[in-house]
Amino acid sequence: MNALWNLFQALGQTLSSLVELLYALLALLGPWLPLVGWLAFWMFAVNWTKLRLTLARGGWVGVVLLAAVAILIWGNVSPTIGGVDVVGLKVSNFVEKTVFVTGLVCLMFLAGALQLSGCCASCCQFDEPVALDDDHHGGHDDHGHGGHDHDHSHDHSHDHGHDHDHSHGHTPVIAHH
Repeated sequence: MNALWNLFQALGQTLSSLVELLYALLALLGPWLPLVGWLAFWMFAVNWTKLRLTLARGGWVGVVLLAAVAILIWGNVSPTIGGVDVVGLKVSNFVEKTVFVTGLVCLMFLAGALQLSGCCASCCQFDEPVALDDDHHGGHDDHGHGGHDHDHSHDHSHDHGHDHDHSHGHTPVIAHH
């Protein structure tokens, strides 16, 4: 019976030690979890093939403006009094925030570069959304303008003296080859 008691006591101490180890690891790694989440999001949740095209067409302006707004808001909400040491330099509040936000943006683009290089291709497979066939009258959709309330069953003969435009007010799309 004494051996059984010693076994339960040893198991209890082992569980207590494991809980202490987990708490120590959480205390050590906890401050880094937001950065790990930031990198994981940009590496695994964003389709950089599509985002790269958007950035190339001018979306980079939005990234720069969002970063600038983040710097301004963070600098006003959490001002640093007396300056802060960043890499051994004493810098002011907004310079500090600019360094940190620029670092986050650089890490975002680094995660995108890693995804585009194909080094994590097995984890980053994005399926294209399936387009639903919503052809409700002869290939003409509402192009985001809502439904047209006029009757399309009128005679389409062209002998009644006026120019009849079949585009219903929409500019025709010209394909360039």
